[in-house]
Amino acid sequence: MSFVNVRERIAFRADKMNKINLFDEAQMFMDVYCLEPGQAQKPHAHAGAAKTYFVLEGEGVFQVGEEERKLGAGHAILAPAGIDHGVRNEGPERLVVLVSMAPNPNYA
Repeated sequence: MSFVNVRERIAFRADKMNKINLFDEAQMFMDVYCLEPGQAQKPHAHAGAAKTYFVLEGEGVFQVGEEERKLGAGHAILAPAGIDHGVRNEGPERLVVLVSMAPNPNYA
């Protein structure tokens, strides 16, 4: 059995969004993204893989396709395969997001 204390893995970088891998399997991966105010993940797409975002702390602006939404802790977002998606932290507080993708494009 694999387990991790996500709270203990949260770490921020001053220069860019920090991606911390929690699990990495051919079927899926799970990361925690840590964004300081002003940091962002540029919109991009993954052919053949869907991504989910789950906000743990803070508030972020999430883009999926042409739609953007500001969402806070407890909200989940699905970015279907092949659709542009990204997140930015426009607020004054830190943003922590649990992210998973399936299948894992690193094993394609």
